[in-house]
Amino acid sequence: MNGYLIPAGQHRTEILVVNSRFYTSIGYAPSVDTAKAFISSIRAEMPDANHHVYAFRVGYGNSIIEGVSDDGEPTGTSGPPVLAVLRGRDIGDTVVVVTRFFGGTKLGTGGLVRAYTDAAQEGFSSLAVIRKIERTLLGLELPYPVFEQVKRLIAQHEGEVEEESFAEAVTILAKFPSDQTKPFSYAVSELTSGRVVPIDFGSI
Repeated sequence: MNGYLIPAGQHRTEILVVNSRFYTSIGYAPSVDTAKAFISSIRAEMPDANHHVYAFRVGYGNSIIEGVSDDGEPTGTSGPPVLAVLRGRDIGDTVVVVTRFFGGTKLGTGGLVRAYTDAAQEGFSSLAVIRKIERTLLGLELPYPVFEQVKRLIAQHEGEVEEESFAEAVTILAKFPSDQTKPFSYAVSELTSGRVVPIDFGSI
């Protein structure tokens, strides 16, 4: 299926581990800048917290940028466990911040790994997700007699018309789920005996 899962919106959960309180905030991050802005917003929202541990994965599949931070916790005890939970989910464009308010009892390295893992898992256990569909913009110039038929083909291939202009010929800009561009282009070529060839303007 085209596309991949992303968070449906900002989401937060909370767990208590030996008097330390852990808040897990999850958000949509289609870029590294968006992820960093989300992390900054959590820091600003809870400035009294002891740690804001984070992990993010921008992209999906073979095209991923990752980021991770222990934010003052012992190296490897917090950020990497949160990233491991994130990697284990079939989801992209996601940032996770686990905020800790220290409760007075040290957890030790093993305890920290478990606590941050549990906090991240708790966050994802109730996270609502939606499918992000990658879309491609196509341009067509076609004669008036086939206009209505092409409009039907656009609808049949899940396309959405962005612009139409009417001069000596009809010009259409339409966006399609990326996996529909080849079938649509083939159908248009069949309809017009190869006279109309859509122009691919790339992903949008």
